[in-house]
Amino acid sequence: MGTRICDRVCQKQVLTNLVTNFFTGSGVVLIQTALMSTAPHILIVDDHREIRDLVSRALTKEGFRVTVAADGKAMRKALADGRFDLILLDLMLPGDSGLVLCREVRATSSIPIIMVTAKGEEIDRVIGLELGADDYLPKPFGTRELIARINAVLRRTRATGEQGRPEVAKAKRYAFDRWVLDVDARELVREDGVSVALSTGEFDLLLVMVTRPQRVLTRESLLDLARGRAAAAFDRSIDTQVSRLRKKLELDPSEPRIIQTVWGGGYRFAPEVNEK
Repeated sequence: MGTRICDRVCQKQVLTNLVTNFFTGSGVVLIQTALMSTAPHILIVDDHREIRDLVSRALTKEGFRVTVAADGKAMRKALADGRFDLILLDLMLPGDSGLVLCREVRATSSIPIIMVTAKGEEIDRVIGLELGADDYLPKPFGTRELIARINAVLRRTRATGEQGRPEVAKAKRYAFDRWVLDVDARELVREDGVSVALSTGEFDLLLVMVTRPQRVLTRESLLDLARGRAAAAFDRSIDTQVSRLRKKLELDPSEPRIIQTVWGGGYRFAPEVNEK
């Protein structure tokens, strides 16, 4: 079943005997492993030292490189000083909340984000995803589930054609409406040259759509093509991703012309797409 990550009520009892790490004044410490620097680098942002220690131990044991931060200030410093493959971000943080930090990161970067919190209501999951998180993991959770979700999100970020990833695009760039999707740069560029950041999930979903224009795609097929069955995304994640894409693509998201809803069918990517 894997080690159990407890909620805040039971943490002290379960984690009393854990050996804690020593942190710098900035609240950031790099946990070095014997693995090469090519191992995925995970940034853990959580204000509870016991949880940071437990999760970092579990990830290090699985071969990840790990950096930890206790709050938003420490997270910003870590991001400025290093390169990361994924952020494990707690929702309830002192100062800037996880939602604020998620929005901040997503405004300039497509680095994958998994939100972690004791709040398990659907509304919290939806808000996190709408702000740009790629997945959501409520506490308490087991280390096996944590590792599985991290690996699933990382698979979706690699353009290797693995299962759980859209097939390799035939073209390098796709032009539609006022936009160009650059596959190699994983970048969405408007006709006036402005670049718009996309989360991993948004990029994967948009790539599926631009390679299948003017076709009705069900939610199930979009989920399978964009995220892979191993991603274990919940049913409403596609609707959330579509909503986020509309806010970035459409002149009027309330009356979408690019990504159209087909009632009872799914979604249709309406514009003509030119491959470059």
